[in-house]
Amino acid sequence: MSLITDPWFYALAVPALLITGISKGGFASGGGNLAVPAMALLVPPAQAAAITLPVLCAMDLAGLRAWWGKWNRREMLAIIPGGLLGILFGAFVFGLMSNNAIKLMVGAISLIFIARGLWVARHGPPPPAAPNRAKGGFWGMVSGFTSTLAHAGGPPLAMYLYPLRLPRAELSGTTVVFFGVVNYVKLVPYALLGQLSATNLLTSLVLLPLAPIGVRMGVWLQGRISDKVFYRVIYVLLGVTGIKLVMEGLGL
Repeated sequence: MSLITDPWFYALAVPALLITGISKGGFASGGGNLAVPAMALLVPPAQAAAITLPVLCAMDLAGLRAWWGKWNRREMLAIIPGGLLGILFGAFVFGLMSNNAIKLMVGAISLIFIARGLWVARHGPPPPAAPNRAKGGFWGMVSGFTSTLAHAGGPPLAMYLYPLRLPRAELSGTTVVFFGVVNYVKLVPYALLGQLSATNLLTSLVLLPLAPIGVRMGVWLQGRISDKVFYRVIYVLLGVTGIKLVMEGLGL
C-alpha cells in the first residue's frame, strides 16, 4: 500500500480542493470545478477523479447539513432522475475513454464554463427562464455523466439552474443536495471499476481534512465577500488548466 508523494501534486490538489469546498459550502455555488483539472496536470484524469471522490463525499456531509431543507423541490424532482441516468451512462463510458480524451473533455468543459460566465458578465443575465422538467432532466443527465467521468457536473447543471434565477439560498441548496446524491451514488461504479484502489484511498485520506475546512470557509464567506471576486480567481485558474489540458488532449 502506498500513496502519492509528489509535492507538486499536493501543491495543486490542496488549493483546488479548498476552492471546491468553498463552493460546496454554498459560496459562488457551482464555481468549484477546479480539483480534477488541476490534479490531471500531474496524474491521469481517472485517478484524479477517484482521489477526489471520497473528499467530495465528506464535503457533501457538511454541505448537506448547512443547506438541508433549502432546496427547490420542483427542480430536484426534475434533475435527480436525469443525474442518476447520467451516472449510469458515465459508468459504461468510463473505461472506454483514453486519458487524452478525458483531458480534452475536462479542458473543454472548463473553457465553456469560463466563456458562459464572461458572456453573462458582458451582456447581463437573460430574463428568468420558465421551469421545464424535460430540460431539467436533460441537463441533470449531462451533469451526472460529466460528473462521473471527471466531477465536472457543475457547468451543465448551471446551464439549466442559473437561467431560472432562483433565490440564492434555493440555488445553493438545490446544487449542494443534487451533487451530494450524485457523489454518493458514484461510489458504486467507481468501486466496481477498480478506481478506489489503496493508493487512491490513502491519498484521499491525506487530503480529507480539507473537506470541513473548505466547506466552513464557504459558509462563512456568504455575505462577506462578493461572488465576483471568487469567480475571477476561478476563471484565471480554470483558464490556465483548461488550455493546458486541451493542448495535452490534442497531443500538442
